[in-house]
Amino acid sequence: MEQSLLVSILATGIIAGTPILYAAIGEIIAERAGVINLGVEGMMLVGAVTGFMITLQTDNQWLGAGASILAGGLMALIHAFLTITLRANQVVTGLALTIFGTGLSGYIGKNLIGIPLATTFKPVPVLGLSQVPWLGPILFQHDWLVYLGYALAIISWFVLYRTKTGLKVRAVGENPGAADAAGINVFAVRYCCVILGGMLAGIAGAYLSLAYAPSWLENMTAGRGWIAVALVIFATWNPSKAFLGSLLFGAVDVMGFHLQTMGITISSFFLKMLPYVITIVVLIFVSRETKKRQVAAPGALGISYNREER
Repeated sequence: MEQSLLVSILATGIIAGTPILYAAIGEIIAERAGVINLGVEGMMLVGAVTGFMITLQTDNQWLGAGASILAGGLMALIHAFLTITLRANQVVTGLALTIFGTGLSGYIGKNLIGIPLATTFKPVPVLGLSQVPWLGPILFQHDWLVYLGYALAIISWFVLYRTKTGLKVRAVGENPGAADAAGINVFAVRYCCVILGGMLAGIAGAYLSLAYAPSWLENMTAGRGWIAVALVIFATWNPSKAFLGSLLFGAVDVMGFHLQTMGITISSFFLKMLPYVITIVVLIFVSRETKKRQVAAPGALGISYNREER
């Protein structure tokens, strides 16, 4: 493979992997606190249509991104209320929110299909770094949301593993009863983590409609929310590994276009399902490795906490 082609695949892989990175880190934060959020796909769709609609009305993509964050946060608040306060089944609630988000975004966006945006997120080369051979074109010739994704991966890893706040979040996810006895407000921590996860899912959707493919199409996430959920297991609940995983899935996602430019004829149906096939293969491999290394999910993941049953 030519050097320029490899650089191009990795650079476009970063772009394609950015929405998955945002959503995966949001899911990691929620699951580290013990709450599974399978509503990521629906939250991304609501974030995408909200961001597109507000940007269309204001001609300001940052206002659109902010609105998508709020929309994702509101969806996550519903999930938090049902699963933390009412102790509803987390899997069922998440699936219901995905169906609800898919329908709601389709209804809101039915008149927005085919309308172009005047303002979108454009590439902003980083001065001094964008011209560095290899690394420059791959990492530093993108838009602001990609750079914020880099920062998010670093900050979330640091907070989770190097701060007292991260220790509280992990304690709540491992053993909420012990965390409660130590004076940690389990319900507040879980609410904050779930809502933050939803906000990141919202901006992940906004990246699709405001940067990756500036437009609105029904179901435009195309299963990226589910890939993000799977990526959490691939990354063993670690944000730094989620960055590498998002790059891998992004590169696989755009691989088909580059193969076609090389003259390699492969069915478009196969190319579209390639990321999901890779997801299944990676999950099988990672599941075997995590058993060998005894890397387990948070101990209280998916389990509602009731102080009276402590």
